[in-house]
Amino acid sequence: MGQLPVSVLPAEDGFLALPEANLAAFENARVVIQQIPYEHTSSYIAGSDKGPEAIVSASHFVEFYDEELDRETYRYVGIATLAPTDFTDTTDAAAVEKIRNQTALLLNEGKFVVSLGAEHTVSLGFVQAHLEKYPDLSVLQIDAHSDLRDQYNGNPYSHASVMARVHDLGVPLVQVGIRAQCKEEADLRKSASNIHTWYAHQLWNDDAWIDACIDKLSDTVYLTIDADGFDPSVCPAVGTAEPGGLSWMQGCKLFRRLAERKKVVGFDIVEIAPRETDIITEFSMAKLCYKIIGYLNLHNRI
Repeated sequence: MGQLPVSVLPAEDGFLALPEANLAAFENARVVIQQIPYEHTSSYIAGSDKGPEAIVSASHFVEFYDEELDRETYRYVGIATLAPTDFTDTTDAAAVEKIRNQTALLLNEGKFVVSLGAEHTVSLGFVQAHLEKYPDLSVLQIDAHSDLRDQYNGNPYSHASVMARVHDLGVPLVQVGIRAQCKEEADLRKSASNIHTWYAHQLWNDDAWIDACIDKLSDTVYLTIDADGFDPSVCPAVGTAEPGGLSWMQGCKLFRRLAERKKVVGFDIVEIAPRETDIITEFSMAKLCYKIIGYLNLHNRI
């Protein structure tokens, strides 16, 4: 095993607080959860740097048994959890490179990497590392915002520009749930042959959009989930909330069908800004994280 840049948490402190320590050990786990609390460009509600640890803490109250899948998924895959990565004095391109390097190390160890991030900028590093390993990669983005601005507040590494940087990589991009964008982003979407967008209002009538958007993806997919892609009734504690997002059931239908049809090689959940007054956002995303792992394992993707 290569030298990990961060420590592995003991089972009782890691994702789901697994009762069997051996299944939370790095050498035994097929899934590794990395915590990436990088926040530098948040433009509305700050606090996303607390998101990864909040999801891990909330996961301690998620049931091991999934009634939809009729299994305790963790027993089939093992799940190790890394301590949060330190970003002291590290921002922008340097932060993205640090994230890329850590993710690449985990991929080279043969792990399926699930990343819990702060602001959406972090997903660029995840995509870069996966693209190196899987050259035919495409990206499925769940989000309220396009994140396609060339720069925001003068910073090309803003959370509002992350998908523009992914687009720079030449990666096919499918966006679902978009309901807030500027004209610059709309113009890029219209002119780019490899950006396909399903706006939130196009998802209301039926589920035909699920296969339609999956059809636009390559066989190998990286999934990035901005929590604000879901309706605020599911995820209220986010950096920039927008009404009218995905329902819980819409999201689950999409991810189960995606796992069935495509080889999903990694995913992230980002942009939670925890609030003291409730825990629904971090709990919902902890449960979703475990459910996606379950969908992928059910279809032999992990």
